[in-house]
Amino acid sequence: MNLESHTHADPAGAGHPHHAATAHHGHAEAGAPPDPRRWLILALLCTAQFMLIVDVTVVNVALPTIGGELGLNAGALTWVVTAYTLFFGSLLLLGGRLGDLLGRRRMFLVGLTLFTAASLASGLAESGGILITARAVQGIGAAVMSPAAMALIMTVFQGPERNRALGVWAAIGATGAAFGVLLGGVLVSGPGWESIFFVNVPIGLAVLVAVPALVKETTTAGHGTGHAAAHGQHEHGQSHGHGHAAAPTGFDLPGALTMTATPALLIYGLAQARDNGFGDIGAWLPLLGALLGAVLFVVAERSAAAPLVRLPFLARRSLIGGCLLMLAASGVLISAFFLCSLYLQHVLGFSALRTGLTFLPAALATLVGAHLGSQAVARLGWRATATGGMAVAVAGALLLTGLERDGNAWTQVMPGFILLSFGLGIGFVCAITSSMHGVEHKDAGLGSGLVNTCHELGASLGIAVVAAVAGASLEGTTPSVDGFGSAFTTCAVIAAVAAVAGLTLLPKGRPDPSAGPVFAH
Repeated sequence: MNLESHTHADPAGAGHPHHAATAHHGHAEAGAPPDPRRWLILALLCTAQFMLIVDVTVVNVALPTIGGELGLNAGALTWVVTAYTLFFGSLLLLGGRLGDLLGRRRMFLVGLTLFTAASLASGLAESGGILITARAVQGIGAAVMSPAAMALIMTVFQGPERNRALGVWAAIGATGAAFGVLLGGVLVSGPGWESIFFVNVPIGLAVLVAVPALVKETTTAGHGTGHAAAHGQHEHGQSHGHGHAAAPTGFDLPGALTMTATPALLIYGLAQARDNGFGDIGAWLPLLGALLGAVLFVVAERSAAAPLVRLPFLARRSLIGGCLLMLAASGVLISAFFLCSLYLQHVLGFSALRTGLTFLPAALATLVGAHLGSQAVARLGWRATATGGMAVAVAGALLLTGLERDGNAWTQVMPGFILLSFGLGIGFVCAITSSMHGVEHKDAGLGSGLVNTCHELGASLGIAVVAAVAGASLEGTTPSVDGFGSAFTTCAVIAAVAAVAGLTLLPKGRPDPSAGPVFAH
């Protein structure tokens, strides 16, 4: 694509451009026709993202088989899952920032290469140590690839189409967990546990070949400095928005370390809380460490000559509102999948495959919710759409509080689960589009990394909270439904709080329909 536009959002996040898009010498006007291959590009990027999300849950189904064949105890099996989520969640911010500085397409391909190679190594692993190490490398690759892919979507699409594209992206993230359970059941009962990793290899290779042919690089740390010097000064003395006016003079090592350590400690602490309760010293020490890491991060960025993250960027109301909504929506949805999976398998005696098939209507409801949500945002605005979606999710969660020991999946589980999934599909779209609203080119990778980090943190926090609330209902071999009602009530409360918070924190008004791509060459 050979077009560039600079859209400046109202500081209050009202959805109106601060300046009209301006064309510079050597670039096409903002009204130039969009890339005719944009939907194919979206399909490729979403396929890659789908692999990352599916990989979180597909392994859960295979854990008993993996443990038996590789001789792993329960503690080691936990790390087969935790190694991936820990590195994925903790490196998303740094991965997004590296995409801003070194090029989004470049970092997407680096991350995809790592993920694909590690998937092959995971399938070939003959010991627990090799498998856990390969899973950690998968997480690193995913953390580099995911924010770069979302930032690329921001450059390829413009106007109302961008909201629809982000709606598809949101739906992929929301439904991946359900399809992971189904895919895991099919593959483990058929070719074997190794195939859950091998299936990533041909998909990864196909995307690796196709993306360079379709997507051009959007930025490098030093690209465009001459153009920026000549044309990029705002009338208030600020950079004009594409962030190339000056490349960083040095690497912000303290910022990078604290940016990585803080979410790592938070995710690890939540994983320990999930397994041992919040009162365990192994849970609250990492959580305190995460709090200290956040303080040190702020100190490091304030004192850095060339900070990785400009702190005022993190204080934008639309970003805060979108990230909090993502935290809540992800926590409630993943918790609902977790609770419904346990209920169907441990209480009603469903197999993993039958459970995955039962989840399909809920997954489709999330897709429909995301699609309709992207249209509703354009017509009604963020606040009304998000509040409506989360209210539907509250109704669905409340319906699930009445699960019985001899219940019926289709009459007791599915109505509430479908409503909840539909409402949260709307919430995901509002969270992503709000978070990226008005984000300049130089911060697109960081913004996408931040909202994806909230997705991972929400999942970890949600499961830890509902596991603590449900208590003994989730443990032991004797089926019990005592704690499920309290756990789903907690989900309803979280969704209700998010609905109320969205009324004040999300941007007023609607997205600007004339907004061009954040930046594209």
